[in-house]
Amino acid sequence: MTEYPVVFDITRPEKFERTQVFLRILLLIIISIVTGTVGWIFGLVYLLLPVLAAILVSNRGRERFIEEEGARVSGWLRWLVAFYAYLIILTDRFPTERPEEIVRFEVRAGGSPTVGSALLRLVYSIPNAFVFLLLGIVSVAVWLIAAVMVLMRESYPEGLYNFQRGVLRWEARLLGYHASLVEEYPPFALDTGSAEAAPAVESPPQPSP
Repeated sequence: MTEYPVVFDITRPEKFERTQVFLRILLLIIISIVTGTVGWIFGLVYLLLPVLAAILVSNRGRERFIEEEGARVSGWLRWLVAFYAYLIILTDRFPTERPEEIVRFEVRAGGSPTVGSALLRLVYSIPNAFVFLLLGIVSVAVWLIAAVMVLMRESYPEGLYNFQRGVLRWEARLLGYHASLVEEYPPFALDTGSAEAAPAVESPPQPSP
């Protein structure tokens, strides 16, 4: 499969802290009280991203959006992905300051987005919504198993960890697509392996000494 221009990966901790499980539960309860349900606020992010991208494209123009706003939007998404990673027990580090130290999230931004193409991604992503409905149910079950096992022995099976990582990798790709940072449609693939072979964001050429 061709490597997708949005790369996500994370390093598994040697062991997980039991106290972090209780902090996650408390955080999820607070989010649920404030928003009604946890899923509602996460779903809202996916709905708002194309609208935000359309506004930025309208104000800045398609080329300037990619060149000037791409890095800023990628930074926002990196924090969000790191927050998701914490919630689903992929890491014990909460992204308070430097999410790039927690997760690897890279976007090779490109394309020529328009206001219309940005908004149409809400329609194009409907098949992903149905898939995520099913994956979300399984992911919740995996979370419950992982939480209990962390409380018992400060770890949980590698296979379950890789599944959660694969779900979040799919979400990361969809976030980059919804933000109009990439043109390619996210692949329907639950990639649970390492992303070490995936391409990094290209750095600008350095002047010769």
